[in-house]
Amino acid sequence: MKKIKERRRRKSTTYGLSTVPLHLMLFPAVIILFIYRYLPMGGLIIAFQDFDLTMGISAFWRSEWVGFDNFMRIFGDEAFTRALRNTLTIAIGKMITMYFFPIFIALLLNEIRISALKRGIQTLVYLPFFLSWVILAGIVRDVLGMDGVINTLFFSDAPRFFLGDPSLFQPMLIITNIWREFGYATIVYLAAITAVDPELYEASMVDGATRLRQTWHVTLPGMRPIIVLTAVLSLGGILNAGFDQVFNLYSVPVRATGDIIDTLVFRTAMVGGQFHVGTAIGLFNSLVGFILIITANGLAKKFAGYQVF
Repeated sequence: MKKIKERRRRKSTTYGLSTVPLHLMLFPAVIILFIYRYLPMGGLIIAFQDFDLTMGISAFWRSEWVGFDNFMRIFGDEAFTRALRNTLTIAIGKMITMYFFPIFIALLLNEIRISALKRGIQTLVYLPFFLSWVILAGIVRDVLGMDGVINTLFFSDAPRFFLGDPSLFQPMLIITNIWREFGYATIVYLAAITAVDPELYEASMVDGATRLRQTWHVTLPGMRPIIVLTAVLSLGGILNAGFDQVFNLYSVPVRATGDIIDTLVFRTAMVGGQFHVGTAIGLFNSLVGFILIITANGLAKKFAGYQVF
């Protein structure tokens, strides 16, 4: 018995020493994460102060404490109400389209039997995901701008200001988001399809099922766990309308429908200098997102048998 315990102790010690290089390699990433993610959380106290930047670093403890006055101020602000409404509209639109569209494309790609063609299409639809919104926004402006491709080809006599039309801005955000993001989601669903047991397809063919019936009764049920999981986890981003995309595409004429919580925070804090108000808005957004993530994790565990944490 003593020999067994001694062998286990030596094995545990050897395993622990063998992982030291891995932990040392991870250490710089942990430091960066701490500096840029956790350390700034101390600045959340600004949301409860009348923060005066002119005091310098001492403003964090010398500024007047105002309690929840900043939160009461933003809840009564029409700009915040508008930004919240726009954020929910855009985020929900993105969630719905990114739920159905990638599944549909994955099912279509699964029917392609020419491997080279299938891989080529996958590469094309996946490529925009690697480009930042700075680059993609430039492409969108070249296509939809006053002197862009669409106006040149179809509206040369009376060019339309697509990017300055408030009624078109939100649909344009949702469509361009599909263009950039659906390739990655399609790969995920294709991976789920490959995990379906091939014998189920053979059995359905013996029963005389058509390809459409096989898709409905075999492929989609096999994809159900990942479909439910992605749908539930997407709830955590219901207040994330995509700052990079909106910031690079919106302008003053479309502020009524394009202004979201993140852009309001940026404009209030960084442009207007009201750091305490901007922090209060950001803290509210983070708290709602935190609650939704916890809820989504519980739903994922209940319906998909998957737990993130």
